[in-house]
Amino acid sequence: MGGPAQARRLAGVTIINREFLFRLLDVAAPSGLERRAADVWRQEAAAFARTHEDHYGNAYAELGPEDGPTIALMGHLDEIGLIVSHVGEEGFLSVLPVGGWDPQVLVGQRLRVLAPGGDLIGVVGKKAIHVMEAEERTKASKIEDLWIDVGLSKEEVQAQVPVGTYAVIEQGPLMVGTKVVGRALDNRVGAFIVLEALRALKDKALPYRVVAVGTSQEEIGVFGAQVSGYRLNPVAGVAVDVTHETKQPGVSEKKYGVAPFGSGANLTAGPMVSPVILRQMTDAAREADIPFSLSAAGRYSGTDADALTLVRAGVPTAVVSIPNRYMHSPSEMVDERDVKACIDLLVAWIERLPGEVDFTRKG
Repeated sequence: MGGPAQARRLAGVTIINREFLFRLLDVAAPSGLERRAADVWRQEAAAFARTHEDHYGNAYAELGPEDGPTIALMGHLDEIGLIVSHVGEEGFLSVLPVGGWDPQVLVGQRLRVLAPGGDLIGVVGKKAIHVMEAEERTKASKIEDLWIDVGLSKEEVQAQVPVGTYAVIEQGPLMVGTKVVGRALDNRVGAFIVLEALRALKDKALPYRVVAVGTSQEEIGVFGAQVSGYRLNPVAGVAVDVTHETKQPGVSEKKYGVAPFGSGANLTAGPMVSPVILRQMTDAAREADIPFSLSAAGRYSGTDADALTLVRAGVPTAVVSIPNRYMHSPSEMVDERDVKACIDLLVAWIERLPGEVDFTRKG
C-alpha cells in the first residue's frame, strides 16, 4: 500500500516536461491577447519543428512532408480573464469577464493587469463584511459589484490603464504530489500536450503533415480553431482540452462519465466526434497499454472540436481530455500521469495511421 513515503518518491519523479509546462502556465494570456503564451510555445517548438503563426493569435508547429495530407492537433493557449470597462474617479477599475467566471473565486484575488506601459499588480476589491448590511452578507458576489485596486492615485491609474486593458489572476503553478496546480491549466495543458506529442514524433518517418496548433480565443467561442482549421484544411484533427475530474464532490458521473485522476486520457463519444478516429484511438490505447476512459456528449463537446469539425467541407475530429479539478479557478488541478497518457495516446494513434485512411462514417 502507498503512504507518505511513496507520495514523496512520486513527487520527485518527473514523467512530463514540467519546466516547459510551468513556463507556459507562468505567463498571462487571456483570450484575445495570447501573445506571451504563443511566444513561449513557439520558442519551445522551434528546437524540433517548423513554426509559424497567423494574425489571429494561433501558433503552429509542424513535422512531416509540407505537401502531405494534414493532421491537426489543437490545444488552446488562451485563459479566462478580465477586461477594464471603466476607470472610476478614485482610480478603481471596473471590469467585464473574458470567458466564463464564477465571480466568487475572484474575491480577494491578486491580479496581473496587462497595462500598455508595463504590468501592474492589483487586488480584487469588495466591500468588507464588517460594513455590509445583514442581507448583503447572504448574497453572491457579482462582477459588477467588484473592482480592481492597483494601489495608485487616480491620476496615475487614468494615465496608465486605459479602457480595454486585460487582467488575469496572479497565481503561479506548483506540484502537489503527482498533481500540477495553477491557473490556466484550462487549457495551457492541452497546448502543452499537442506540442509534446509532436516532439515525440520528430524522428519518425511521417506520411502525414502533422501540425500542432496552440489556438486562440477558445474561451470566448472556439474562434481560433475556426481560423486555423480553415487555414490548414486538415484531413483529420484532434482537440485536446480538459474535462471534469469526477471524484470531486458535486460532479455527476452519470452525466460526465467516470474520469478520476489516474484514469488516463478521456475520450469523448458523440454525434460531432468522428467514430472512425474514436475507434482508432481506443484500439491504439489498448495495443499500447495506455490508460483511457470514455465520456459522452449528446451535442457539442465545448472544445475546439466544435469549430474544427465544421470547417470547410467538414473535418473528422476527435476530443481527448485531461481530468481537471476546480476548472476556471486560480487553483486548477491535473495529474501528470493523465497528461502523459494523453501525449502517449496521440503518438500511438498517429504512428498507427496507414498512409491512406477513409474517415467516412459507416454503420
